[in-house]
Amino acid sequence: MKLARPLPLALICVAMFGFGFLLVPIYTVFCEWTGINGKTSGAYEASTAELNVEERTIKVQFVSNHNANLGWPFKPVEEQVSVKLGEKRQVMFNVINPTNAPVVAQAVPSVAPSEAAPFLHKIECFCFEQQDLLAGENKNMPLLFFVDSDLPEHITKLTLSYTLFDVTPEADSLAQR
Repeated sequence: MKLARPLPLALICVAMFGFGFLLVPIYTVFCEWTGINGKTSGAYEASTAELNVEERTIKVQFVSNHNANLGWPFKPVEEQVSVKLGEKRQVMFNVINPTNAPVVAQAVPSVAPSEAAPFLHKIECFCFEQQDLLAGENKNMPLLFFVDSDLPEHITKLTLSYTLFDVTPEADSLAQR
């Protein structure tokens, strides 16, 4: 029986590590290129002073989830609203920290259909920053948004989904640096 040489095996291990490390950026580029995954952009930067409000209305549905490590009640105050294209609208999401310790959470948004993601503009969103919640705290978190008047005609309903993650260990390690 002939033993494998260590150099080819080491190169294979390095290549596997490199591929695993690059998966997230590759996935992000792939999603941007294909328009899938409904990733939303950050805060809307352009002026909202002169928005073109149209008569066409669409329904915007709100869905909330939390990861398995976070068993908090997290939900939209309104599950669905009708909004005119170009109209600014504020909605609230409610979260309760039922634990006996302060916790830091981060919300990650997604839009469906993914084709509509570039037309949903968030002016203010609790997802832009980590949320500190004291033990037992009940908090309403605002979302101020509008849907661009260039939204394709065939889209009549958007679903904006948020998943809440407990990032307390990561936030603690950053604070200690």
